[in-house]
Amino acid sequence: YKILVLWMPEYLGKEGNKLLKLIEEPPADTLFILVAENEGAILNTILSRCQLVKVPALEPAAIEAALRDRAGVAPDAARQLANAADGSYREALHLLQHADEDFGALLKEWLGATIRYIPAAQLKVIEELARLGREKQKQLLRYFTHLIEQALRLEVLQGTAAADGLLQTFSAAEADFAARLNKVMDVNQKEAATAELDAAAYHIERNANAKILFHALTIKLFHIIKNRVVVSV
Repeated sequence: YKILVLWMPEYLGKEGNKLLKLIEEPPADTLFILVAENEGAILNTILSRCQLVKVPALEPAAIEAALRDRAGVAPDAARQLANAADGSYREALHLLQHADEDFGALLKEWLGATIRYIPAAQLKVIEELARLGREKQKQLLRYFTHLIEQALRLEVLQGTAAADGLLQTFSAAEADFAARLNKVMDVNQKEAATAELDAAAYHIERNANAKILFHALTIKLFHIIKNRVVVSV
């Protein structure tokens, strides 16, 4: 067999229509494998000619184990990377190239300065965040989002065996951070904060000024936590 693997067919746009005849009537002993992350963005004309096979995202525990066993990553670092990788081992390996930062300590410092509204401490953290570089900034924001989501799960599952099982996947620092989040944020606040973190990651990807972005994000998080409102900055 001849096999062609086409990555990200959702980005073909209308040009993908040029492949319709070839996909519908391929040469003998030929397979086309289209690997996509966003099924909904693929042209319907292409999708209707394919056999759909959905591959679920990897569990963080599986990614963590692979990082430890295959890449020799220390347990705490492997857990942090796995939690930020959004179910993708490839993404975890990419993040590993920028994994020399203690994001847990930095997030704790940032959250503390934001909640207590200490301008000097906020500026210090913002300067540190701005110096990280784009890839590390995106990784930190993804990790922050993950911790908020896990804190929400803990809140919903509180008092159950499932909550105990979830806590076992946390490091001591992550468990402490999640507990702290649950003390200062309810479900709606967590949802609003996650939306702001996602928006910040989007703008970082597009080369936004990091210092201005993190300054604005800090102000927004303060108002979400303290005043339960979302403000425009």
